[in-house]
Amino acid sequence: MALLTSLYLCSRTVYAAVGTPTGSGARVVAAAQTELPEGCLINGIITNEAELTAALKAMGQPGFRAKQIFHWVHQKLVTEFSAMTDQPKTLLAKLEESFYIAAPKIERRQEAKDGTVKYLLRMADGNCIETVVMRYHYGNTVCVSTQVGCRMGCRFCASTQAGRVRDLEAGEICSEIYTAQKDIGERISHIVLMGIGEPLDNFDEVMKFLENITSPEGVNIGMRNISLSTCGLVPKIDQLAEKKLQLTLSVSLHAPNNEIRSGMMPVNDAYPVEVLMQAVRRYQDTTGRRVSFEYSMVRGVNDSDACARQLANLIRGMGAHVNLIPINPVDGSPYSATDAANVRRFQQKLESLGVNATVRRRLGSEISAACGQLRRDEMNGKA
Repeated sequence: MALLTSLYLCSRTVYAAVGTPTGSGARVVAAAQTELPEGCLINGIITNEAELTAALKAMGQPGFRAKQIFHWVHQKLVTEFSAMTDQPKTLLAKLEESFYIAAPKIERRQEAKDGTVKYLLRMADGNCIETVVMRYHYGNTVCVSTQVGCRMGCRFCASTQAGRVRDLEAGEICSEIYTAQKDIGERISHIVLMGIGEPLDNFDEVMKFLENITSPEGVNIGMRNISLSTCGLVPKIDQLAEKKLQLTLSVSLHAPNNEIRSGMMPVNDAYPVEVLMQAVRRYQDTTGRRVSFEYSMVRGVNDSDACARQLANLIRGMGAHVNLIPINPVDGSPYSATDAANVRRFQQKLESLGVNATVRRRLGSEISAACGQLRRDEMNGKA
């Protein structure tokens, strides 16, 4: 038997040897070295239609079956082979014998007064991730995780406090969106890769995810409706630029100088502000796409008029947009959010200096909205 999670195939027997979720709700917390099962078919993972075609041809099936099955999994979002009504019963029997379609289990679901829905999803190996649906006037946006945990070490972020466990596969990232869309009964129109993990630290799988999620045979979400956030992995920014995708790159800047940024984000020691900004300018020149900057407002750290002036000087001439973010409280973090009046003052200062700046709506603060907080509570037995 094998596992098909949004075109994600693994040997069922190998998976069973590694261990299946208990079904009792037992928490998997000692999984720092957990990897997905080895011994998977077709070089490990079936991540797109081309690889699915090869797998089916190996079973003696015509190539067009791949498009049909891809359509069932990625557009109709089925989780049972029996639902694939245009497939021969003999093929369905073979698929049922060899594979199964697995979707994340909704371990916890929280809904805020503003309509924000936050999910704690348990994956096939027992690890948990977070996915959030946010409702806006233009449609439903889902914030997806790209890793189980994170190794970037940003000191204001809950998702990095337990470190990185493993990368998510492309199909697993897709399944976050499919699970959320089926749960709320509404179409997801926009995606932000801003959940647990650093997307560019899982570059190859994120690129495969983008291929799948924008496929006309799938949910067909336009690339211009996708934002990818990075803390600033310069070599990967350059690699992403070469692909010339029409997504929006959002750089988690959070400070206008090296002293403050290194104190908040260890990645700055490897790629200082000036090096990061050179990479961002190269990205803009190569892709022709405007970049946005995320700036989490932290009381007494990066919210002064001097910081606003330095930030304006740093991005002058780029036509970039700054998204000011009042941080959500995180247990164990030394940081607290700037009050609303100070955020507005900072925004006005930037605008007076010619910078386009907006304040992000603060959604779901009453439902553990800080990234990684719900997962951490689960790991600590507080869920």
